[in-house]
Amino acid sequence: MIAKTKYIPDGKKELKKLPILHYLDANFLYYPVTSARCPEGETCVRGGQFVKIGEVIGTRKGAFFEQPMHATVSGEVKGYEKRIDQSGKVVDCLIVKNDKKYNLHPSVVDRTDAEIDALSKEDYIEIIKEAGLVGLGGSAFPSYIKLQTKDQINVVIANGVECEPYLIADYSLVMNQPQEVIQGLIYAMKASGAARGVIAIKKKYTEIKERLEFSLKQFTQYHIEVISVGNHYPQGWELDMINRAVGIKIPQGELLSKYGVLNFNVSTLQSIYNAVKKRLPVLERLFTISGNGVHNSSFRARIGTQIPELIELAGGYKDVEIPKVLILGGPMMGTNVQRDDIVMTHTSTSLIVLNEEVRIEEPCIHCASCVYSCPVSIQPTQIMNAYKVKDKDALKMLEVNKCIECGLCSYVCPSKIHLTDYMRLGKRLVR
Repeated sequence: MIAKTKYIPDGKKELKKLPILHYLDANFLYYPVTSARCPEGETCVRGGQFVKIGEVIGTRKGAFFEQPMHATVSGEVKGYEKRIDQSGKVVDCLIVKNDKKYNLHPSVVDRTDAEIDALSKEDYIEIIKEAGLVGLGGSAFPSYIKLQTKDQINVVIANGVECEPYLIADYSLVMNQPQEVIQGLIYAMKASGAARGVIAIKKKYTEIKERLEFSLKQFTQYHIEVISVGNHYPQGWELDMINRAVGIKIPQGELLSKYGVLNFNVSTLQSIYNAVKKRLPVLERLFTISGNGVHNSSFRARIGTQIPELIELAGGYKDVEIPKVLILGGPMMGTNVQRDDIVMTHTSTSLIVLNEEVRIEEPCIHCASCVYSCPVSIQPTQIMNAYKVKDKDALKMLEVNKCIECGLCSYVCPSKIHLTDYMRLGKRLVR
């Protein structure tokens, strides 16, 4: 009998044991002028100009918002080159030569507690907007837009589930800097008017729960609790996580704010803390290199660092005679890239390098494994067939846009069909 697949190997046990190397010595930093959400952009500096940490160096432009770009080191602007960003696309990047002095821009000055206590909702939103903060769980959606809602917000949820295999950025953050996550959650509660805060983590992460509950003893004046949710995949999907964490069922496609909820990744909340308290944009991210085709290592590195430098520091590739498969992000929802001249961006957390194995796609055997395992109850094989004949009406009827691209259909398929790719293609076709 075909059973629903909910639990998959996460590959995190050994990665969690790796020491984290703080890497600041990149000679050149590369800043993509555009992003997946911002197809246009422009810089406001010129070659030969010296910039400092936290200084605005350009603006990315989306359909209904703009996002400032900030220097993450001090140094000299050198020009432009093309590199690969987190979306896997080749984009123009502004180059800054690192002078390794790490001078802060004059605007980067800590706010006092009194100054923070005097901030209004509008002040918080403006601070977060000026810092260019986005969803660091992967969505890259501007954080200030969530907080601009006119809906009454009752609870802000910190999503620390990080359910995808091989990703440990959020786990490492909460283990090492729980107070900054909590403080960022408090700022988000103040900015939204929410009386309650919830930190959602996997049930099996008892060590994280203990760390958070110990840290919360310093914040007893706030209604914040740690709630353990399921260990299954994709528990990190916000609608499932919200239902299990606070018991609120939100229909797919509805705004969370309509139900009194806002959801932020824990790394996003830490960035809110840094913006409010320290007047800093996102400067660094934890980045893990893993897989059987490379020496595994974890780094904390500046936004704009070239990934090949980290690969070299980790020890380089293994089995260099074997072709590699490169995956930016996790193995279920990540992006395949054909070359490694990648730069770290706000949403970069991982590069998986696998020795290539030839897998021949076979015909569908109509086992329905993909249907049973789909968390949003769509029919991947039917959608695949509709896409192949370019039937837009069928794709709409089969609700292709409900797909959350979790990758489970591809994972469970015994015929090795890349069903998730067909879901993505189908969604593009109906758009």
